[in-house]
Amino acid sequence: MRTLQAFVVVSLFFGGMFPGAIQAAYGEPESTISILSDLRVKIVDPQSAVVPGAEVVLLREGRGAPISVLAASATGQLSFRGLEPGKYSIRVLAAGFGVKEENLSIPQSEEVTVQLEVVSAVETVTVTAAGVPVPAKDSGAQVSALNASQLEGMQSVAAADALRFLPGAVVSTAGRRGGQSSLFVRGGDSRYNKVIVDGVPIDDPGGFFDFGVVPIAGAERIELARGAQSTLYGSEAMTSVVQVFTREGSTRVPELRLGADGGTFGTARGYASLAGARGPFDYDLFGQQATSNGQGVNDVYSSSSQGANVGVALNSRTSFRLRTRHANSFTGVPGEWNFGGKPVLPPDSDQYARQNQFLASAELSVAAPSGWQHRFSGYEYNNKRLNVDDVADRGCDVNTGNFFDCPFRNLEKINRAGFNYQGEYWARSWARSTFGYEFEDENATIQNEVVNGLRLNHALYGQEILTLGRVGLVGGARYVHNQTFGNKVVPRLGASLVVRHGGAIVSGTRLRFAYATGIRAPAFDESFATAFTRANLNLRAEENRSIEAGLQQGFWGGKYSVSANFFQNNFRRQIAFTCCDAKFLGQFVNLNRSLARGAEFELHAQLKNRLWMEAAYTNLSTKILDAPDAGPPFLPGEPLLRRPKHSGSLLLNYVGSRWGGNVGGSFVGRRPDSDFLFFPQGPLGINHAAGYARVDVGGWYQVHRRITAYVNVENALNKHYEEVVGYPALRANFRAGLRFRIGGE
Repeated sequence: MRTLQAFVVVSLFFGGMFPGAIQAAYGEPESTISILSDLRVKIVDPQSAVVPGAEVVLLREGRGAPISVLAASATGQLSFRGLEPGKYSIRVLAAGFGVKEENLSIPQSEEVTVQLEVVSAVETVTVTAAGVPVPAKDSGAQVSALNASQLEGMQSVAAADALRFLPGAVVSTAGRRGGQSSLFVRGGDSRYNKVIVDGVPIDDPGGFFDFGVVPIAGAERIELARGAQSTLYGSEAMTSVVQVFTREGSTRVPELRLGADGGTFGTARGYASLAGARGPFDYDLFGQQATSNGQGVNDVYSSSSQGANVGVALNSRTSFRLRTRHANSFTGVPGEWNFGGKPVLPPDSDQYARQNQFLASAELSVAAPSGWQHRFSGYEYNNKRLNVDDVADRGCDVNTGNFFDCPFRNLEKINRAGFNYQGEYWARSWARSTFGYEFEDENATIQNEVVNGLRLNHALYGQEILTLGRVGLVGGARYVHNQTFGNKVVPRLGASLVVRHGGAIVSGTRLRFAYATGIRAPAFDESFATAFTRANLNLRAEENRSIEAGLQQGFWGGKYSVSANFFQNNFRRQIAFTCCDAKFLGQFVNLNRSLARGAEFELHAQLKNRLWMEAAYTNLSTKILDAPDAGPPFLPGEPLLRRPKHSGSLLLNYVGSRWGGNVGGSFVGRRPDSDFLFFPQGPLGINHAAGYARVDVGGWYQVHRRITAYVNVENALNKHYEEVVGYPALRANFRAGLRFRIGGE
């Protein structure tokens, strides 16, 4: 917490106490001569609501380099000052919308409103893929996203409920609401995903993360970037990056939003937010409470979350933003008990899990002349996990070697704190550089395993984006110094070629290629000594050498697009447990190798003006190459667990003026799995999970311009299935509710 506190104090001191000094340093004129003019720009969405935070590039005819790059305020406005007469153009980059360019003349055009458009996924601006706002087609990565209207239509309680409908994402939840949820992307391990909320990495060092208890209240947008992304995001970004962005207040009149819903299995939820913008300040305060009794023994779940996003414009070029979130949850853990409809074991009646999460980030942004931008940020993340089982109600006898359900109590405390500087420079309108430095303090205490670990890590990174006519290039590298595995250079290269621009029907053909390296630092219980293992401070980082190539084709002016993407991930130096020395202590070492290759196919369609469809299919093949000390089901030649050969998703979304609805489908085929309780070849052993189809539907109707009724049905087809063997998923369940809006504009 000291890291974040110090950063906030320094930022406010230099940005708030001396705004004039910052202006002087960047040459902002205190007065202008009469022939100079100011250009005022306002950015709005297709419904004329303001769009805060959009990046606006100002170009002058005859000059290759941008004159200035500014970010829109919370009210969607910005001003370019002291412009000479002449012809100019502005380029607007806002996440979730298409790039918009406007030509204008000074002094004839001194005030302009730019209305953004929703375009195909290929053309949509994304942030996660390149670390800065950039069209997906130029980012060198495959990116999918859920916007505010989609999230509002889904009414998802936790992140896992929303992510499962994104292309390429396979979510495996151990049980029902609140059960531990893992994400598998492109055949990678569940620890190969970097998870970031408001600039704060919230996965454990080493990659473990539970998507099942992470509320997404207050989220404006969720992005999923597939492929190795360690050049920009460091450790854990082996096969994907998931990033959540919180809404910012934008209305001069404070807007209060509140609502509640309830439904089957004793489910109830309430939520509220207060947002607005006044003068240099903007704010969004939000909270949510949810409970459920579940559908069986010890299946209760409750969670609450609160958060805030507060910003202040210190001057026309400098802004400061503070974001914070807190969440806690309680989950009953019945454990494995029902296998394919057969209750082989009784559910655990007393085991439970608690989590308490806190994060905060502070960011100082400075827009300098001539296309320079600087961002200084500090963050803090704390997570406490408590797992308790007090009663051996399913059997425990140490004398006979039965440790099946012995009582235990385990407390984990995870902390990540850090500082990041990121700079951006537009050398030309077609050349854009990103570079930065990151420091991170990681520490953890695991009570049951008697682990106490500390790591101090440093990184330098750089990236260049070039758009040269039909050719797009992305290249970058990251130098990492990790206190466990030492020094490592992580490269990334992407290229795209527009084969033909096309016409009204066939509107564009693009080929793309990418190569990147991903890394995962060892987890604390892998590096440091525990009650059961010897320390190995010489562990090297796990590595993914990823290569992909694909084709993107647009139709009918970009309203429809299809893409095919082929990838191969070579996972090297994977960490495995070896047993045992004379004291019966094991050790983690870099032993294993595995391979994942496949093809992804996507369809994006704007069927009507307000109706969009996204469909995806993934064909995946995985194999364990080397596992010297492993036993079943981890022998060489075997496929990786919980990675289906066939998977797909469908998302249909309609947003009208008075009503709307959505249909989300997640389709997962048969996949290898294990109960980890019985020998896989024995009479009760399990070696696979059956395929399933989950379909969620939702709809809303505006009863009054400030009152909306809605209903959501999860697992609408009432399928009996298990995402993880032994943990039956929740049957069909629905929620209905009302939401209200007071104030605002």
